Amino acid sequence: MRVLSGIQPTGRFHWGNYFGAIRQYIELQGRPDAAFYFIANLHALTTVRQREELSRSTLDAAMDLLALGLDPARATLFVQSDVPEVSELCWLLMTGAAMGLLERCVAYKDKKARGIRADAGLFAYPVLMAADILIYDSDTVPVGEDQVQHIEVARDLAGSFNHEFGETFVLPKAKILDHSARVPGIDGQKMSKSYGNTLAVFEEPPVLRKQIMRIVTDSRAMDQPKDPEGDHLFQLYSLFAGPQAREAMAATYRRGGFGYGQVKKALADLAVEYFAPARERRKELEAHPEQVRQVLADGAATARKKAAEVLLRAQRACGVR
Repeated sequence: MRVLSGIQPTGRFHWGNYFGAIRQYIELQGRPDAAFYFIANLHALTTVRQREELSRSTLDAAMDLLALGLDPARATLFVQSDVPEVSELCWLLMTGAAMGLLERCVAYKDKKARGIRADAGLFAYPVLMAADILIYDSDTVPVGEDQVQHIEVARDLAGSFNHEFGETFVLPKAKILDHSARVPGIDGQKMSKSYGNTLAVFEEPPVLRKQIMRIVTDSRAMDQPKDPEGDHLFQLYSLFAGPQAREAMAATYRRGGFGYGQVKKALADLAVEYFAPARERRKELEAHPEQVRQVLADGAATARKKAAEVLLRAQRACGVR
């Protein structure tokens, strides 16, 4: 099994990124050649148009991933653009990509429906994603339910190429990330940078505590019993609490006679403690950025070796080599 996933450097990671994806990526680590994780800076160009911002965010993403537990001895970490073979494979796949297939992709349709400018990069985004997956012979791609379509596109493009030119690509399968790890934001909606409702993983504790105290709650009286199921503040608390603490808090909800401020304080205490080791590791990495760049360089060398092998196979299959 070879696991592959990429994450865009479009801002610092929040709790939704961590519990919804990154933590599960880390759990899938095994051998460096069996888990490939990349920072998708080429994809980020569809939204980030400032050179300094993209460069800084790419290094920040690498530091964050390493601080959160991604281990270069157990997984390959690299930057997407450091493997130019991906862009060449993208073109080979583009020549056989049906316009209708790409027009049906959700991200493109959504922007077009909302009247937002959709450029060629966004239109071809699923093809580059397919190249990312196929060029490493990846067979397992962990994604959220809203990303499954991209894996289906990769399978369609690979299957079409295989049909035209003979068996060339491994057909990947989606591994659906834990549905229960969906993380609500401070307003109760899904936590997302686009909603401005995030809680950052590496926020300084005093700032984080203030943000947690601003989490939106209902106006029920303190003495009124409350159902913890479906309560977004309880959902956030449950991300950090152990089974006993979670059940005790649920009992408090059902009994009533408490204020939401009590839950927010407990959540803040747990969150600060939970991410404390990662914050310390992050500070060490910030002090030695050359070590992070070396990890990325080593990862790119490993990734390029495999990518070159698969690209050559595709080139020979279609006759350009």
